[in-house]
Amino acid sequence: MTDNSQAVAMEGGGDTVWVEHEAFIDRIPRSVAMIFLFVAVVGLWDIVTRLGWVSAIILPTPAETLDDLVFVGANLISGGYMLEALWTTTLTVFYGFVIALAIGFSLGVLVGETKFGERAVLPYLVAIDTMPKVAFAPLFIAWLGFDISSKVALAAFIATFPIVVATAAGLQAASENERMLFKSMGASRMQTLIRLKLLTGLPYIFTGLKIASVGVMAGAITGEFLGGGRGFGALIRQSASHLDTQRVFALILYLILLVLALYFTVLWPERRFVFWNHSGTPGGLLSYDDCRGYEKP
Repeated sequence: MTDNSQAVAMEGGGDTVWVEHEAFIDRIPRSVAMIFLFVAVVGLWDIVTRLGWVSAIILPTPAETLDDLVFVGANLISGGYMLEALWTTTLTVFYGFVIALAIGFSLGVLVGETKFGERAVLPYLVAIDTMPKVAFAPLFIAWLGFDISSKVALAAFIATFPIVVATAAGLQAASENERMLFKSMGASRMQTLIRLKLLTGLPYIFTGLKIASVGVMAGAITGEFLGGGRGFGALIRQSASHLDTQRVFALILYLILLVLALYFTVLWPERRFVFWNHSGTPGGLLSYDDCRGYEKP
């Protein structure tokens, strides 16, 4: 028996229930814990810079970073050049994510649903996935030029693989009993795919989409950083070349807000359409009413 649990006797019976006590740190509300951690990190950051343990050129003070945050925010609100740069990066991220979703889902279905995809396509995907994808940036720039298309291609390239893997894994999530039930009721392969495998695989697919929503930003910024352009990546490169680290920090923080916006855009339909997954009850997806359409005449 651990120190965090104790035996509690049920009233009116001889059964014993083991109740595990949460540690104090686990009982702290999430909002309070996040605020405390933020204040602690910023406080440590301020102490390190004030004592001169790290050069101000490498790590600016929180106050200097806040000044640049305000400057960048004012430029965005006033419709300055940074707003145009942010809009360019936003379009790159959006186009890259949409392309990655289309290609990744299609390849995931091919790999997860066919022997050809599993035996012939999957090895090539794994081989490409093991490569450092950033190394492909010069190739995309050489093939597609220095405009937004090369950045979109790199962003989609990086974000595709999590969707492929998640979709293929999700199509295998249905239990053998559920598959046999559909087969016994005369469901076709397409009906089984749409009404069973895709539904049971939605938690996996949305997990891949959430990972891709973060990776697509990395691809877009890397493309802008290496291939120029007018996005936030180009602004970060220009600021870094002038050792304007507080401006780099400020731009990165606004990019974090953009990533969070895309992440929660994916999270909302997951909570809307995969609500059944939060119950924690296995087999809660398939019911008799779901299968009535497959009954043999």
